[in-house]
Amino acid sequence: MSRDLPPLNALRAFEAVARLDSVSRAAEELHVTHGAVSRHLKALEEALGTPLFVREGRGLALTPAGHRLHEAAEVAFAPLRQAWTELRRRPHAPLVLGCPGSLLARWMIPRLDRLARDMPDLTLHLSPSETVPDARLAGMDAALLIAEPPWPAEWQVHELAIERIGPVVGPRFAGVDRLRDASPDALLALPLLHTASRPQAWSDWARRNGLDPSALQLGTGFAHLYYLLEAAEAGLGVAIAPEPLVAEDMRAGRLIAPWGFVDTDGRWALVAPRRSTDPRVARLAEWLRGELA
Repeated sequence: MSRDLPPLNALRAFEAVARLDSVSRAAEELHVTHGAVSRHLKALEEALGTPLFVREGRGLALTPAGHRLHEAAEVAFAPLRQAWTELRRRPHAPLVLGCPGSLLARWMIPRLDRLARDMPDLTLHLSPSETVPDARLAGMDAALLIAEPPWPAEWQVHELAIERIGPVVGPRFAGVDRLRDASPDALLALPLLHTASRPQAWSDWARRNGLDPSALQLGTGFAHLYYLLEAAEAGLGVAIAPEPLVAEDMRAGRLIAPWGFVDTDGRWALVAPRRSTDPRVARLAEWLRGELA
């Protein structure tokens, strides 16, 4: 009698190879040998009577049959993984929240005391990262980020606020008095501090203020926004930043925003895997939305 479903172990091996584009990496993830994965793939191909992979350079490529089986396997395994993860989660286990390091240091950490008072049953494990997380949000229950839509289809997205950016300068900057009453084109004569984590911020702000982005002079660059703003506070030049990350510095007089802030196409968002049913994510999103308001 023929099977109406493939062997589970063989299907797991196939799905891992298709997802990771590597027999070796699939074997490592499944904690089996390279040969065991290869035998599973061969068994599936013999049962189907058609190849699932073809050699492409040094790697593997899915055949049309392979693509069809991979799509079905993804649909089957993704909710199983999510349900298993949630069922294994201990009661009151921390919510693993990914967050850019600069946002974590300048905005999230100063609010943790208030979050603990408002949501005493929520324990966070904060995982800093300067890159936008991949579509699978690997290793995270949710991620707080500033980015532009469209969003990956694999995410459930809680948009929190429109991103607003503007130039900021410290009171120790040599030309700060001239900037207080100057028009935005005064920046064309200055080397501007910038960050690799948001390379288009200055160009975006310039266009929205009627300036030619190609006329800007970029000066010292920093790997992270945190260091960029430290440099601005030290009087080393004019930086550009999201408004919520500098609001407290402006209230304390450590930074000045001569031309205010403008809306961008970016959004503050809390994202989670689409199939997540963790109720803490929606509650945290509502709390963050209130803080940003």
